[in-house]
Amino acid sequence: MEALVAQAIKDTTSLRKTSVSWKADEPVPQSYYAFDLQTSSWNANSPSTHGAPSAKSSEVTSIAVYSWNIDFMLPFDEARMKPALAHLHYLINAKSSPTTAPVVFLQECKPEDLKTIAMTPWVRDHFYLTDIDHTNWATKHYGTTILIDSRLSVVSVFRVHYSKTRMDRDALFVDVLFGSDDKKIRLCNTHLESMAFEPPFRPFQMQVVARYLHEDSLHAGLVAGDFNAIQPFDRTLHVDHHNGLKDAFLELGGEEDTEEGFTWGQQAATKLRDQFGCSRMDKVYFCGRVKLTRFERFGQDVFVDGEEERRAIVELGFEKPWVTDHLGVMAELEAQPLLEKAQI
Repeated sequence: MEALVAQAIKDTTSLRKTSVSWKADEPVPQSYYAFDLQTSSWNANSPSTHGAPSAKSSEVTSIAVYSWNIDFMLPFDEARMKPALAHLHYLINAKSSPTTAPVVFLQECKPEDLKTIAMTPWVRDHFYLTDIDHTNWATKHYGTTILIDSRLSVVSVFRVHYSKTRMDRDALFVDVLFGSDDKKIRLCNTHLESMAFEPPFRPFQMQVVARYLHEDSLHAGLVAGDFNAIQPFDRTLHVDHHNGLKDAFLELGGEEDTEEGFTWGQQAATKLRDQFGCSRMDKVYFCGRVKLTRFERFGQDVFVDGEEERRAIVELGFEKPWVTDHLGVMAELEAQPLLEKAQI
């Protein structure tokens, strides 16, 4: 594992883009992609021209957000991403009602992962993609992406690159319309700064996210991802600095420092688990006129494809050949009527 970490640090430096067109902490609009069956290709759509309310979006009464960090440091990208996607497909089919629109947040995607996602049949048939390559990332190494149920009307896609980051982190936002009165919900996928460096950057990063989730035009907002919550201040990021967000796990009765909340450690390399223990790194925060109806973890014991690949993962120091060291988190929310006042 030490060699993998060292190589990841080296790659992060060498693959960082030296020239970018955006200004930090400000929205950078980007296209999203829909699969065209006739041409067998992913075509870029502009939210401004393709974001009008649709008949299908009016059928949707709730959104289920699945957020999962697929470790970029491990080898065998395709052999890990394929079973991860298959597990997500199973969950979406098994647990979502016809009126629930699934949206998938992925962190630590590599460019090779984006290719695997784009080639997956169920993704092509039912989802939009925010990214098919690394164009909108600050590095060619890894980044975030979102899969959006194609029944939802996409009215905006933009990315905010943090000014305070050592690791090329950003926040990816998608505005969607759904329901009979076309409520606009803003969804944000983010991977907050890792480790316990000084000064810490996660508080600043969450302030940036919260600012964009509280805009007046929005019915509600949600942010999820790998928040790397490993220090005491991470427990209250949702309410500190007037962020005005709710923690989905806590809202449904979850308690800090309990097994039910841990999302990292169980599937980490044994040496790292012994050193750091388990923690609730992955979270969902939300605000606005929505009702949280369900919160769950997922992704336990999903294994790499291939016998040789499985042996190699175990030889790296893992008890089992897991596709990633994180469990995922899922939150389902229903939009409340416009006349009901949000309770923050």
